[in-house]
Amino acid sequence: MLKQRIITALLLLPFALGGFFLLDGALFALFIGAIVALGAWEWARLAGLTAQVQRIAFAVLVALLLLALYRLPALAPWVLLLAVLWWAVATLLVLSYPSSSRYWSSVPAKLLIGLLILLPAWQGLVLFKLWPEANWLILAVMVLVWGADIGAYFAGRRFGKRKLAPQVSPGKSWEGVYGGLLTTLLICLGVAIYRDWSPVSLMLGLLGTALVVLISVVGDLTESMFKRQSGVKDSSSLLPGHGGVLDRIDSLTAAIPVFAALLWLAGWGAL
Repeated sequence: MLKQRIITALLLLPFALGGFFLLDGALFALFIGAIVALGAWEWARLAGLTAQVQRIAFAVLVALLLLALYRLPALAPWVLLLAVLWWAVATLLVLSYPSSSRYWSSVPAKLLIGLLILLPAWQGLVLFKLWPEANWLILAVMVLVWGADIGAYFAGRRFGKRKLAPQVSPGKSWEGVYGGLLTTLLICLGVAIYRDWSPVSLMLGLLGTALVVLISVVGDLTESMFKRQSGVKDSSSLLPGHGGVLDRIDSLTAAIPVFAALLWLAGWGAL
C-alpha cells in the first residue's frame, strides 16, 4: 500500500503543481473544473446514485454550473456567502451525527450538499488567480491545510485521548486539532515576522488562520460523515493507494472558500 501511494503521488505531483501554479485564466479554470467534476462523480455515489449514467450526469451538471459561474463572475460573492453559511451548518451536522442524518439522508438533499461543497471550492481558487499574489494565495491555503494535517497527526498520536467526533471519525482527537492549530499558528507567525506585519495585521492573520484551519477539519469530517452513512471507506479508487479525489481535497473544499471570503472581507481583491 505504501509503495502504491508513493508511486501515485510521484506521478501526480508534477501534473498537479503545473496545473495549480503555471496555468492562468480559462485554462486554470478548466483544470480545476476537471478535478471538481471528478469529485462530483464521486459525490454522486456518496449521495446514493449507483448507476454510472446517473453519476456521469451529475458530474456534467456540475461542469455546466462551473461554466455558468465562469461566465457570470458577479455571482462569486454569493457563492462564497453560501459556502460560509453551509460550512457553519455542516459543523452542527457533524457534531450532532448520527441524529442529524434525518435532515440530509435523501438523495436530493445530498446532491444539493455536493453542489454547496464543490462549486465554492472552484470559485475560491479561480478568484485567487485574479487577486494580487495569486499563486501565493493558493500555496498559503494548501500550506495551512497540510500543516494542520501534519500537526494533528503527530499531536494526536502522542497526546490523543479525547475523541473529536467518535461517531464520524473515531481516529481523530481534540488533542490532534490543537496540535494542528498550533502548527499553523506558528507558520502564520513565521510569515508575519518575515514580512514585517503590523500588530493589527498579525492579529487578523492569526485569527484568520485559526478559522480556516478549524473549518478545514469540518470539511474532512463532513466527507467522513457521508462516507460512513454510505458504508464506504473511500470516495472511489481513482487514485491507487489514496482513495478518491474527494479523499484528497475534503479539507480544501472547506478551507478554500472560507479563506477567500476572509480575504474578500479584508479588501484583498475586488469581486
